[in-house]
Amino acid sequence: MNSSFNPLNSYVLGIQKQIQCTAAAAYVIQDDRVVNEWYSGRHSESGFSRKVGAASQFNVASVRKTYLAFAISLLVEKGLLQRIDDEISDYLHTPPEGLTGVSIRHCLTHTHGLESDEGKLIRAFLPGRDWAYNNVGVALLTEMVENVTGKSLAELMIDEVFEPMGLKETGWRTKYQEPLIYNYYEVEDNWVGPNNSPAGDQSNLFVSARELAAWGNMHLNQGKIRGKQVFPKSVFNRITSQQTPAALPSHLPRHGFIWWLQSETSLNQIGHYAPSGAFQVLGITGCACLVIPEYRAVAVRMYNALSNPDGYDYLQDIKQFGNQVIEALQGS
Repeated sequence: MNSSFNPLNSYVLGIQKQIQCTAAAAYVIQDDRVVNEWYSGRHSESGFSRKVGAASQFNVASVRKTYLAFAISLLVEKGLLQRIDDEISDYLHTPPEGLTGVSIRHCLTHTHGLESDEGKLIRAFLPGRDWAYNNVGVALLTEMVENVTGKSLAELMIDEVFEPMGLKETGWRTKYQEPLIYNYYEVEDNWVGPNNSPAGDQSNLFVSARELAAWGNMHLNQGKIRGKQVFPKSVFNRITSQQTPAALPSHLPRHGFIWWLQSETSLNQIGHYAPSGAFQVLGITGCACLVIPEYRAVAVRMYNALSNPDGYDYLQDIKQFGNQVIEALQGS
C-alpha cells in the first residue's frame, strides 16, 4: 500500500488507544482502486479473540441511516413516494399525534422538531425552523418504507442492493457469528442495542470496512458498479444534494438524504481540508465513511467504541480524520 497513508493509519491507531477500542480499521478507495487497507486489534478484550481483518464486521451504528436514505430515494425514483415535501403522515397507516406539518424532507434532514417523551411525540420547534439530531425522524421514515413497500427496510435492501451488489459482509444481525465484532452486547446499557430485530429498525447493522467503502464508492460513482450503471444517477443526485429547508438558519448543519454535507457551519463535522461536494456519515461506535468527489475517493474508518473517555473531543477527532485523509490523498 501507498506509504502516504501511514500517517492516517497512525492517527486512527492513536485514537483507537485513546478511546480504548479493541478493534480498528482504515480503508481508502481512489479511482475505484484500494489504495489503503489497514487493520488493528482483536474482536474483544480477550487475547484469544479473533484478530481484526478484512472480513471483520463492525456495528456501524448511525451509519445504517444512509441505507434507509438510499431506500427512500429509490422509492421516489419508482414513484412510490411522490414528493419529499409531502407530509410523512400521508404514508403512515396510523400516524401518531403531533405530525402536522412534518414532511419527509424534515425527517431526512433532522429538522422535524419532534422529540419522544415516554413514547409520545412532543414538538420542540416548528418543522424546518431549527435542527436537532435524534432518532424520531429515522423511526418514522423506517415505518414509512415498510408501509409503502410491504417489506421491511432490511428485506428491501437485501432484494434491491445487497444481493445485486454481492454484499455478504453487510446485514442486520441478530445472533453472534464469528466475523462479527460483537462485544457491545456483553455490556449493560450498551450504545447500540437492542439487536433482536432483523427488520432494519434497530442499530444492529454490521458491515466490514471494505463493504462500507464499496457503499461509499457506489455513491461516489452515482450508481455505477464495476463500470455498469446498476442504479439511476438521479437516485444519488437526490441523496447527495442539499435537502435542508432553505429557511434553516445558516449556522446549522446541511444535509442531503441524511448524509452530512461539507458546509461552512459551526456544527459541521467534516474536516475543513475536504473540498466542497464532500459528504460523510458517522456512527456512535466511531465508524465513519467520507466521500470526496473532487479526489474520486472514499475513506472509511472503523472502531468498536463503547464510551468516550474524559478529554476526548469527538468533533475535533472526526474533523482531524477527514483532514488526515485529504493530506494522504494529496501526498499520494
